[in-house]
Amino acid sequence: MSVDVIVIGGGVSGLATAYDLKQRGHGVVLLERQRQLGGSAVSERLDGFLMEHGPSTMNALVPAANEFSQKLGLEGQRCDLGDGIRKRYLVSGGELSGIGMGALGFLTAGYLSPWARLRILLEFLVPHGSPGADESVMEFCTRRFGREFAERVMDPMVAGIYGGGRAAELSVAAIFPMLVALEEKYGSVTLGIMHRRREGGKMPGSRLFSWRDGIGALAGSLAQGLDDNIRTGVAVRRVSAAPGGFEVDLGRDGRMHARAVVIATQSHVAAQLIADVDPSGADAAAQIQAPSLAVVFLGYRRQDVAHPLDGLGFLTAEAENRNILGSQFNSTMFPDRAPVGHVAVSAYIGGVRAPRLARLPGAELIDLVGAEFGDLLGVSAAPVVAKVRHWPVGLPQYGAGHRTLVEHLSGCHDRQSGLFLTGNYFAGPSVATCLSVAQKTAQSTHEHLRRSRQISRHRAVF
Repeated sequence: MSVDVIVIGGGVSGLATAYDLKQRGHGVVLLERQRQLGGSAVSERLDGFLMEHGPSTMNALVPAANEFSQKLGLEGQRCDLGDGIRKRYLVSGGELSGIGMGALGFLTAGYLSPWARLRILLEFLVPHGSPGADESVMEFCTRRFGREFAERVMDPMVAGIYGGGRAAELSVAAIFPMLVALEEKYGSVTLGIMHRRREGGKMPGSRLFSWRDGIGALAGSLAQGLDDNIRTGVAVRRVSAAPGGFEVDLGRDGRMHARAVVIATQSHVAAQLIADVDPSGADAAAQIQAPSLAVVFLGYRRQDVAHPLDGLGFLTAEAENRNILGSQFNSTMFPDRAPVGHVAVSAYIGGVRAPRLARLPGAELIDLVGAEFGDLLGVSAAPVVAKVRHWPVGLPQYGAGHRTLVEHLSGCHDRQSGLFLTGNYFAGPSVATCLSVAQKTAQSTHEHLRRSRQISRHRAVF
């Protein structure tokens, strides 16, 4: 069997790439090893609660998020953040410290010391850093805003976004390129933000939304749009160069030929699949780490939780020595996440900080999280619903030199014409960003197929 494109991997990245290519008129087959599609974008109803096994929000400031929502017919199910969100919370001395959502929140709250708040105000006086230096988030934010802000605000933020990653180990240019760009252009992040606001530009941050049935609705709609172009339960053994494109070995399921191949798997799987056709790319992909992560979802009666849950959730600095990296107040964030008279809360465990914890049995994790919720949220009774999702491979870590790795991986098509990679290790782990990268991958694949057809016609003529 021969097709235009084989997309390997049925997560959001693979589904979106295949969908885009099909819309452009190409013959596409998507291959997924698991029976279930969507990768980590899984939403599940549990006795009236909605659990997100993986990502839970979309960023409306990423154009691809809105575009896919519209063309997949999901706009009628779209829901924005609830109006009950009034604070952001961080753990401080064993308690939750509430900080206002406004721009001056950290300057008016008592979470940071007076000196740390003054140090933030003095950021515009800090000299420009060395151009091109690959600083960690901790180094950059300590230099510009002071160590206390870096350790107590940025480190927990990084852990929340990157599944337990450490600010001291992740590249600021790779995960917060806007901060670096503002310093390079204006000499100061603060001055850069002020200029961008005056110019009406979009600032670092997000306007979050989801759909009535959760993020899983996206994967379901993409799959529906692909229909017969999907084959699940198929394990790809090997990708090899062949005349006119590639041969994909499916083991007992036979072989397929395609003019182009898109690898949309986790980076360690991509490394295995491209080892024969792009050895240097395989070496680069293998260097990206993604430690284990566990999601613990608990549903409570509202009367059994003392905390108002008036925020997105809370984050924990590593110095607090807590097991929970961060938490989301699901039923506050979006409607229909819990039955009337109940609340839903999720906790995230493991990552770089404690990968061993992420592998504990579900019952132990439920007890562990329940105990910490008792301390932090004033939970006084057992949950009425509890479920754990173990992710043996969590979120990719954008460490030092990640930009160089990505540049090399982005060039795989130059080394092996017709081979493309896409996924959450390119520009960020958010679903919206993955959609944006998938669009670019589809465009590049489309251009390759168009050129190859033109060459074939030219040869046929002569």
